[in-house]
Amino acid sequence: MASRFRATNNGGVLSPALFNFDHLEPNVQSHLKNVYGTLSVGMLSAALGAYVHFWTGLGQWYLMTTLAAIGLLFWLISVKHERKNLGQRMGIYTGFTLLSGVSLGPLLQLVILIDPSIIVTALAGTALIFISFTMSALLTRSRTFLYMGGFLMSSLMYLMIFSLISRLTGSRLGFDIVNFASLGIFSAFVLYDTQLIVEKKRRGDDDFIWHAVSLFIDAIDIFRSLMIILANKEAGKRRRRDD
Repeated sequence: MASRFRATNNGGVLSPALFNFDHLEPNVQSHLKNVYGTLSVGMLSAALGAYVHFWTGLGQWYLMTTLAAIGLLFWLISVKHERKNLGQRMGIYTGFTLLSGVSLGPLLQLVILIDPSIIVTALAGTALIFISFTMSALLTRSRTFLYMGGFLMSSLMYLMIFSLISRLTGSRLGFDIVNFASLGIFSAFVLYDTQLIVEKKRRGDDDFIWHAVSLFIDAIDIFRSLMIILANKEAGKRRRRDD
């Protein structure tokens, strides 16, 4: 019980320790440091990729860059997680995140035309969601969030089908529903993937690069959904003012 409290400067009054990870084994904590370090590298690489698009327009070839990124993912899977392959796998991972940033470039460019502050707001929102949900998953001693896997996978499949129908029919309402649903689903994936990484490490899977990939995809999709939602909201305000 005492380990759940810590002293504060408020006259020696004790308050609950907010970030107590004693239930996580030292090797799990070390693994998580590697995962989030790798994730940080991926985020910087994606930002560089978006910058590359602004200078070269490479992101206009969206289909090609997306297929190339998927190809790098399959390559990463095919290279065994061993110390001797660490440099190669990090290079492949960095290439994947770079191309993901390039593919995101055209959307960023469009959002800037509407209101550049949307990007800052979306980044802050993504960080808030990601950090909050990550802490919730790590501080929870039970494996509750692992049971969401089947539901989330099914939801993602139905979302893809609904998104395709919305695009074919040109439904604005359907487009909005897809974006809000995507935000909710990938936010929940942060909870699921974080606990899954912990459990995989406990069972001997220490492939921190591949574990970082799942969190990177979650973060990028949350950011994309937030940008689209905020951009649509701002565009709607402008249309109403013009009317």
